[in-house]
Amino acid sequence: MHPRHIAPLVTESLADTPVVVINGARQSGKSTLVQSLTTPGAKPRRYLTLDDSAVLNAAKSDPSGFINGLQGPITLDEVQRAPEIFLPIKAAVDRDRQPGRFLLTGSADVMLLPGMADSLAGRMEVLSLWPLSVAELADSPALNRADVLFQCNFTGMNIPTCNREDLVVNLLAGGYPDAVTRTSASRRTAWFDAYVQAILQRDVRELANIEQLTEIPNLLHLLAVRSAMLLNFSELSRTAGITQTTLKRYFALLEMLFLVVRVQPWARNANKRLVKTPKVFLPDSGLLCHFMGTNSDSFAKKPSLMGSSVETLVLSELIKHIAFSEQRLTLWHYRNLSHIEVDFILENRIGQITGIEVKASATVESKDFKGLRHLQETESGIFKNGVVLYAGREVIAFGNNLWAVPLSIWWA
Repeated sequence: MHPRHIAPLVTESLADTPVVVINGARQSGKSTLVQSLTTPGAKPRRYLTLDDSAVLNAAKSDPSGFINGLQGPITLDEVQRAPEIFLPIKAAVDRDRQPGRFLLTGSADVMLLPGMADSLAGRMEVLSLWPLSVAELADSPALNRADVLFQCNFTGMNIPTCNREDLVVNLLAGGYPDAVTRTSASRRTAWFDAYVQAILQRDVRELANIEQLTEIPNLLHLLAVRSAMLLNFSELSRTAGITQTTLKRYFALLEMLFLVVRVQPWARNANKRLVKTPKVFLPDSGLLCHFMGTNSDSFAKKPSLMGSSVETLVLSELIKHIAFSEQRLTLWHYRNLSHIEVDFILENRIGQITGIEVKASATVESKDFKGLRHLQETESGIFKNGVVLYAGREVIAFGNNLWAVPLSIWWA
């Protein structure tokens, strides 16, 4: 089992918070993580999963009786399947606010489930577990690369050359634990097919009353083609042949299941002439390549395919590291009406920002810093650093607080 970098944060949360919730997509490793947690001197933690039909039936038929019958620290897996238990958990915590009493996991964003946010407000901490990061796959130490990029402090880091073969392998594999173990492209394709089908047949049917399940895979394919682009519901509605109302309903469901991610536009001053449209991503490069039908030969024959795939990989790595960032970073993108853009902005709690541009090529030029220099000039009071991530060899300074950094920082 690969060590999960968020594990120490989960343990810290259980030490002072009555309810800890771990959110993440199915097959991202939540069950493995919660069953591996051990705290010296603490009581053994009982594990129950609502994927077990007997447990699910008990929770749904008598939620209060089910929760009241649980003694000691308890882990409840896949709680989105029985939102009825949230109020009884609130009542149990109000009677006894013992830290770490409930450890919950959800394969749907539980904050969007009916009653969850209201019933457990002030009693819980919500953590995100995404599929394996490249660093976790390499069993690298839990160095937060998002914090490193924000500070541009590379002291002590041995960042290797980013060779194309390693980059393509990481793009195609993604981070789902079961998918990355399949070295055969055909077997990985079979896994992704089965994964999407399982989500459609179980999670989508449970969370929403949707009859035309065949529309969802087509929508995911259309979103894959548009990954790393501005989200345009009107154009997407026309292309998909479904109404905007239905499209937005489907999109919200895919967000709830962690299959798509919106990166919101950054704006410090509401009066500035900025594009206020979010960018859309499939948050796993392996799943993205699956829907696009991309393989190593595709990248070789059509290098332009690398652009959105590499930006998606960087998005994926950023959200995984932000989940345990000491800087408590948030993620944005930047684009103004003159089409000057920066792929990502990292912002800390006091409003300082670092801009990140992504290039799939092995060379970097001064012109690649155009958006970052614009940001440096217009937001000089809060701008910390500008970084171009590229598929090259060296960390290179391109001016004051401007750096070119190999994409291999993710597995350094």
